[in-house]
Amino acid sequence: MSRAVRRPPGRAGGRRTAAGRGRAHALGGPFARHPGRVLLLSATALLLLVWLPACLRTGLIDLRVYRAAAPHLATGDLYAFRLRLPGPHLFPLPFTYPPFAALLFLPLGLLAWPVVSGLWTAASVAALCALVHCCLRLADPAAPAVRHRRRVLLWSAALLWTEPVAVTCAFGQINLLLAALVGYAVRRRAAATAGLGAGLAAGIKLVPAVTGLYFLAHRRWAAAGWTAAVFLATVAAGWWADPHSAAEFWLHAVGEAGRVGPVGSVLNQSLRGALSRTLGHDVGWSAAWWAVAVPVALAASAAVVRTARRGDRLGALLAVQFTGLLLCPVSWCHHWVWAAAAVLWLVYTPRRTRRRTVALLAWCVVLAGYPIHWLELAQPDITVFGRPWYLAALGWCYPVCAVLTLVALCARTGGYEGRRMPLTAWSKTGRYRLHSASGAER
Repeated sequence: MSRAVRRPPGRAGGRRTAAGRGRAHALGGPFARHPGRVLLLSATALLLLVWLPACLRTGLIDLRVYRAAAPHLATGDLYAFRLRLPGPHLFPLPFTYPPFAALLFLPLGLLAWPVVSGLWTAASVAALCALVHCCLRLADPAAPAVRHRRRVLLWSAALLWTEPVAVTCAFGQINLLLAALVGYAVRRRAAATAGLGAGLAAGIKLVPAVTGLYFLAHRRWAAAGWTAAVFLATVAAGWWADPHSAAEFWLHAVGEAGRVGPVGSVLNQSLRGALSRTLGHDVGWSAAWWAVAVPVALAASAAVVRTARRGDRLGALLAVQFTGLLLCPVSWCHHWVWAAAAVLWLVYTPRRTRRRTVALLAWCVVLAGYPIHWLELAQPDITVFGRPWYLAALGWCYPVCAVLTLVALCARTGGYEGRRMPLTAWSKTGRYRLHSASGAER
């Protein structure tokens, strides 16, 4: 009688696991086997589509503003500058950032335009990769290095073609560079380094200043203090470079939303922009705006507190950044590069719920469908606030997706116990300790 051969369960299980990995690898095909080539092809295609038109025609208009306006810092008329481009639908473009930003943009005039435009676009692609890297490490800090690297490359190649990212590259905007700087800052343990990154981003463009709320939610008092100190240093540097322009910006221009561009344009995806298109006029800081903004601010505050308490660092960062984008008077669609981070959080959150699924599907439709591009073609004039009801409703797409994400962030969830970070875990030096369920320090 033959005796059956019994294999060790560990070996059989290992073979089954390897076979499963092989099937998953086969399903991934060349995308999983060669993620670097996928990103290279995607980035090359975008670079050619953005850089060549910028050299041959009027492209990268925001980069042109940065480059042409910066020398006016020496003449004292920085905020009287207007870049006038050909075309009936293009209004004269002003310089809208603090004087410190113009100070940093001065070297752009030292290089030829084809070189500047090519390097800027390449830097934006690299910044997207850095942002994806930071977000994935915040969402899944225990992922093996090889898996993490593959995720970064493939997600960067895919997110490169979402509407906010692609429009940022097409306009030559600085959004990706600032988002990557903020992502780097919040991952730093040293308070001075974290505050330096967040403070510099706020000094270049004011909206990233909301990152200070992230530090406060985690009781990183030193990092929040460094952020404020660095930001004030950028204000002082701009005042030293050109006192007249600094006074013009901080005393007058900073509060004029209409100076940035038409508030009612479909490009403006803030609450104020969406509400103004719905009502047919600029709502300003009226009761209508407060009626919408207060509930959103309360939901955002709840999301920040709950995500911070359960150790969801990417969720807390998202809640803070969406707060700034929703409540800011003007948030152009290309400012919403944090939507890419929202997709990553919704995909890699430990526990999938119906709220998360709805938010993820909504973002996928909006980011891949380019609704702002089509709505911009449908609007009769960029300065006209009134819209037909169906166009006004579609013009809420980014705020609605952001609110859905905030609702998902507020929901109670599990899966963070192994990396729970109590609010008291931050030390005075700004370093943090991750506590496991047993209380051991990592």
